[in-house]
Amino acid sequence: MKNKKTGVFRRKSQDIFLSVITYGAAIIAMSMLAFLVGYVIIKGVPNLKLSLFSLQYTSDNVSVVPAIITTVEMTLLSLIIAVPLGVFTAIYLVEYASRKNKLVGIIRITAETLSGIPSIVYGLFGMLFFVTALGWGFSLIAGAFTLSIMILPLIMRTTEEALKSVPDSFREGSFGLGAGRLRTVFRIVLPSAVPGILSGIILAIGRIVGETAALIYTAGTVAQTPSNLTDSARTLSVHMYALSSEGLHTGEAYATALILLVMVIGINAFASYAAKKLAKV
Repeated sequence: MKNKKTGVFRRKSQDIFLSVITYGAAIIAMSMLAFLVGYVIIKGVPNLKLSLFSLQYTSDNVSVVPAIITTVEMTLLSLIIAVPLGVFTAIYLVEYASRKNKLVGIIRITAETLSGIPSIVYGLFGMLFFVTALGWGFSLIAGAFTLSIMILPLIMRTTEEALKSVPDSFREGSFGLGAGRLRTVFRIVLPSAVPGILSGIILAIGRIVGETAALIYTAGTVAQTPSNLTDSARTLSVHMYALSSEGLHTGEAYATALILLVMVIGINAFASYAAKKLAKV
């Protein structure tokens, strides 16, 4: 009886200890996030001014409008390249490939390796291959292809996990009604996995918007709105880096950081709303 009480007391103590650690870690993480957001707001809001939103960039107004346009274009181009490739690769791995297939293991190891490579290495590769070898120069398309390679493992892995989370009963029911594998995948499995796929795309968008090192080597730092895919341009993150490194427009750099933060929050909120709507459908 005494040993039983001792064991119960020990389990309760362990539960309390783990609960304190969990809540403590959550509070620290939330505090750091709140501090970061608050610091950016305090430093950025006083430096927001109308000249910062001029249509044309000059060395006096250091407008962020061309950078915002470039960021949106870069994000869309990278997703157009990476999302279909990543989603279809995940579909092959989950729905078609045999678990004993050696190619599956090679693809997964490659994806995990790619996800751990520093962004500066991607930038160097993009400069040597897309900018120099293919002759694209510092351009929007070179930056988009480099970023698409960066986010491909992320989209592929999240899509793979989303497809695995779909119950096998859905597939069995579809097969029982006479549907083929292709129809089952695109009519039953893929719609059920859309929320998980969108979560991966949201994470990919966050990486695209916040990337700097890879784009400096591939897209360049020209502070003008690109007229075509072969023009050099800078995104908001590169724009913020350029302003802070010059040391002449530190206040505007904080304002750019605030705009970038609001932009990321807005994109994530919209994507989350879309995911919830699609999940109900």
